[in-house]
Amino acid sequence: MDELEKLQVLLPHWIEHNRGHAEECGKWADLAGQEGGPADVELNLKAALAAMDVVSEHLEKALVAAGGAKAHAEHGHHHH
Repeated sequence: MDELEKLQVLLPHWIEHNRGHAEECGKWADLAGQEGGPADVELNLKAALAAMDVVSEHLEKALVAAGGAKAHAEHGHHHH
């Protein structure tokens, strides 16, 4: 397996992993907003969430560029 083939396997995992962290971060941002704590906590968590979405977009573009778009589509679940 060459480096490009390894990336075709690794990138879907990284995308899924990042999406999972983003989902968890979103839940904590919502909780922070409900708890009445410092507004900066919710604000910064939401900023981190937006940055995670950008990271996922770049990882997905890297996957396509690596020739793994078909493998990504057959990954078994959707990333929205």
